[in-house]
This record gives sequence, C-alpha cells and structure tokens, in this order.
Amino acid sequence: MSKTDVSFPLDLLTSGSAGGFGLGNLGTLGSELAHWPIEALRGADPIMGLAVLMIVALLAGEAVHRMTRLPRALGAMLVGALASPLALSLVVRAELDPWKPLLDLAVGLLVFELGSRIRPRWLIDNPWLTVKCLAEALVTGVAVTAVLVWLDVSLSSAALAGAVAMASSPVITMTVLNELKPRGQVSERLLMMTAVNTVCAVLALTGWRVLTTLDSGGFEWQPALAGALYTLCGSYLLGAVSGLLLERLSRQIHGSGLAALQLALVVLAAMLAAQYTFSPLLALLIAGMVARSRMGHRLQVEPQLGSGGAALTLLLLVTLGLLSTLEGLVDLLPLVAAIIGARFLAKTGTVLLLARPSGLGWRQALGLGLALQPASSLTVLLTGNTLGWPSALPLPESTLLQALLIALTLMQLSGPVWLQLGLCTVARETCTPPSR
Repeated sequence: MSKTDVSFPLDLLTSGSAGGFGLGNLGTLGSELAHWPIEALRGADPIMGLAVLMIVALLAGEAVHRMTRLPRALGAMLVGALASPLALSLVVRAELDPWKPLLDLAVGLLVFELGSRIRPRWLIDNPWLTVKCLAEALVTGVAVTAVLVWLDVSLSSAALAGAVAMASSPVITMTVLNELKPRGQVSERLLMMTAVNTVCAVLALTGWRVLTTLDSGGFEWQPALAGALYTLCGSYLLGAVSGLLLERLSRQIHGSGLAALQLALVVLAAMLAAQYTFSPLLALLIAGMVARSRMGHRLQVEPQLGSGGAALTLLLLVTLGLLSTLEGLVDLLPLVAAIIGARFLAKTGTVLLLARPSGLGWRQALGLGLALQPASSLTVLLTGNTLGWPSALPLPESTLLQALLIALTLMQLSGPVWLQLGLCTVARETCTPPSR
C-alpha cells in the first residue's frame, strides 16, 4: 500500500467491492446457485441490506449472550465483521454514507450519557484520582509512541498512534455497562477515566496536527494553531450552552418529555458541531457534564435515551464491525503487537501503580486496568473537520496506519470481553446476572 492510495481513516478500514450476481456459463451454474443467498444480499438495496444485518445482529447478540454469557454487543460487532470486506463483503464503505447522520447521532447519545454520569467535582475531591486519570492517558501515549519509534517508525507517525491509543472506547464502555449494570466504585472510576482519556486523546490529536504543520516547511503554523483553538473553544462553549439550556428548559418539562428534550438537544448540538466544524465528541461530553453539575439528581438520563437510542446503538455496533480490517496482519504483526502490548501494559501498569494512593485495592485496580482496554477509533473519526484526512497535511506512514487500524479492530471486537472480565470477574463488581 502506498501513501498515494490512502484516504484516512475510513477508506483504510474497508476494502474490496460488493460484486454482482451473474450466472455465467452453464459450467458454473451449480457454483453460482450454491452461493445465491450471499450474492442476493450483495445485490440488495444498501438500506434494506443494513436493516437485515441489524435483525441478524440482534439475534446473534442474544445467541452469544445465552451460550457464552458474554455481552450482546460482541455478537452485534461480529455480525458486522462477518458482513464486511474482512469476510463476505456484503457491505462496502460507500454504502455507509447515507447512514452517517444516524451514526453521528448514536455516538452523540452515548457520549452525552457518559458525560451525564460523571461528577467533575470528584477530580477535585480526590487529587490522586486526577493524577491517575491524567497519568494513565499520558503514559499510554508515550509508551506506544516510544515502542514504535524503537521499531523504526517515524516520530510523527508514532505520535499519531500514541495519541489514538490514549482513548478507551466510550461507545463500547457505555453499551456494555448499560447491559451489565455493574455497581461499585470501579465502574464509577472507569466512566471518569474513559471521559478524561478521551478528552486527552482529542487534545493530543489536535496538538499533533499543529506540530505536524510546523514540521512541514510549506505550511504556516499560525492558521493551524488558530483552527485548533477555534475547534476546542467552540466545542467547549457549544457543550456548556447545551448543558445550561437543558437545565433551564427541564424546569418546564417533566415526565417522559424530559427524554425527548435530551434527545432534541443532542441532535441540535451534534448538527451545530458538524456545521461549525467543532468536535461533536467533545461538545456532547461537556454538555452531559455541565447538565449533571447543574441539575444533580434531577437529571435522569435513560440508558441510550430510550428504545430509539438502543436501536441506533445497535446500528453503530454493526457499523463498527463493518469497518473492521485485518488486511496485512501477518506482515504487520510486529507493529500490531507493539501497539496492543504497549497500550495494555501502560494502562494496567499505571492504574496498579497508583492504586493505593487513589483508594483502590490491588484486585480492583487490576480489574479497572482490564476494563480500560477497549480501544476507540472515534477520536480519529470525530476530531477532524471531515471523515477524510486533512488535505493540507502530509500522510503518515501507510504501514503504520494500517497496523493501527488492525490493532483498533482487535481491541474493539474484544472490548466487551475485557469489560466483563475486568468488572464482574476480577474487580467483583455487582453485575446483573446473565439471563438464560
């Protein structure tokens, strides 16, 4: 893969084409008929095909849950991966474009819910928790960057991978927590640390873009810095105003109308963020935090903002599976293993090192470190102005980008397992017993 044929990030996540159904000559008739169900799905209308995939994902999630007692999100993502160019090539990258507004809304709902479930005041009341949140993100970024530089990756490309590796996945975390319903301080710290390391990843990626511009002789750094400040400050203001508006309007609305108000404000904030090139992830996270800070226990956020949000979350999980890639895994295995290994050791090691000062036992700290493992591609997909790579910047090394995307695929698909293992088995949080 050369640098000229990379469109980062989504085009790297998928490859292959749908292909059409044709009988060919009589000599291949039997072979074609044997594969007709798959070919029929490939030739179906994209919207109809994705709707069918959602039904299959729902059934698969239930089957996986009953047979293995693992979270249903795992089955949904595996169905998406099976339908992706990674396996059957039932859906291609271009067919996801009509669904992008719904996917953005699904992300917004989960990120807003994450923000609404944490108390920023806790970081002030427990300074060691603040230190642990920041240290976990920074040590992870530095560790991944260092090990990649040691493997002869350029500093700029390694730093990009390190910035992405900081974040835990808010989508997978919130989805699995809504299903397992764990109760305990490890779950509360997981929410806080996921929010903090996601913000750190957004800031690191924004800073990376500015520094990369400085290293590129043909570009001016002042516009890049001004654009970064515009994005960060605008995202913060939009989130703060949205949270304050929710608090003010909620005084006039009660009952089921509050959920509708929350959904409407999330849609509005997400659309404004996209229109003014702010970060939807950062804006909606801050909106949830401000609303919680202002409203306290008066803020009742239904998981995924109700059944409509649950359907959007299922669509998002299937899409994460569809964007899976393992292309070139054998050749890139050293880089992939380095990213996953350095990230695992940094997150788990930092949490264990600061366990006692921050008020956790060793077993709880180990469980928290495992629960932080689900990776997030959202910090890449939602930080830039568009889903494409900024045209003003040179492309990082294509081999490193592909290795990073393979690592993200593996850490996303295994994310529900890490969460259940860390919270319910190792940390022994009180989780909802799996239904049979």
